[in-house]
Amino acid sequence: MSRDDYTRALDAACREYERLHAERAALDTRLAQVTESISTLNKLCGFVPTVPLGLTDACRMILRNAGTPMTATAVRDRLAAVGVNLDRYANALSAVHTVLKRMVEGGEASTPAQDETERVAYEFLRSGVVASRVCVPGTTRPRQAAVRRGQARRRRLKDHP
Repeated sequence: MSRDDYTRALDAACREYERLHAERAALDTRLAQVTESISTLNKLCGFVPTVPLGLTDACRMILRNAGTPMTATAVRDRLAAVGVNLDRYANALSAVHTVLKRMVEGGEASTPAQDETERVAYEFLRSGVVASRVCVPGTTRPRQAAVRRGQARRRRLKDHP
């Protein structure tokens, strides 16, 4: 095979990767919507879920379905509205802040804007947003880079108390 054949195969593989990634993003969004509906309907019916939703997954679900950036206070209020039990946390808002900050560090969320009161708003990063030519060797995906930055930061903090 010639180099041109390999280039065409690479382009085809990249296109397929991006298409599949977009399909997965759409499926993830729909799954989050159905999960939120089930949670709300369970609460309205008076049912107690057999598998409680963790705070990180619940925050992820709320941000994914929001469509617009949300403050930590808005996320906490929405969590309470859909039936997430926040009573087990001494300070629910602090717990939500911690989860949201970790989501930003992990590349799952971003802080695109602040409102007029300068509160930080968080936005879920759609998994369908893919840089072009992501499968070119040597490139780093944003999530991998964020994870590496977080690991490096933790190492620096550990090495220099």
